Amino acid sequence: MSVNRKISRTGLLIFSFVLSLIGSSAGESSARQSQVLDLNGRAVEPFQLTDAQALVLVFLRTDCPISNRYAPEVKRLSQKFSGHRVTFRLIYPGADETVEAIRQHVKDYDYSIEPLRDPQHELVKLTGVEVTPETAVFVPDKSARPQKWRMVYCGRIDDRYVAFGKMRPAPTVRDLEQVLAAIAAGREVKTKVTKAVGCFISS
Repeated sequence: MSVNRKISRTGLLIFSFVLSLIGSSAGESSARQSQVLDLNGRAVEPFQLTDAQALVLVFLRTDCPISNRYAPEVKRLSQKFSGHRVTFRLIYPGADETVEAIRQHVKDYDYSIEPLRDPQHELVKLTGVEVTPETAVFVPDKSARPQKWRMVYCGRIDDRYVAFGKMRPAPTVRDLEQVLAAIAAGREVKTKVTKAVGCFISS
């Protein structure tokens, strides 16, 4: 990642953090006219959660080999933290990916996580993600009324991949799991960004 790109991404993260990101009230959701869609073509407000302690957005492509290799880990983490009110959602940002392809992908990899489409890159721009797979973790801003969400993590699932096509036998740092464990334990999580390795999300 170039210095300018890193600065741009960090700036986006800070900007999003300062604005408290997205409000979860129904009125604000309607006003925003979200272009995030479910597989039936309905507009969805992905942050409209009531009692979730955290929301994890996992950005994927059906044809990205690295995304597909991470399917078991994504499912493991989703199951591990489901009892801690952590909600996972699969985000497919490829405007060229059909609903049928996404449905087949969810079936092939046995995902029980809700899949959403982001063809206008609403969530891509909000989070600053650049590749698939990449994740973004949000927690409620308890000081805000109505409830809003702030991003506390954006980046890789773990450090298994050193570069595209180059991987370790096993990860040495499980970044996403560490963040979720801290949230589940009620510890304060400071905003963190890591570099993910994967398939670039085309603009």
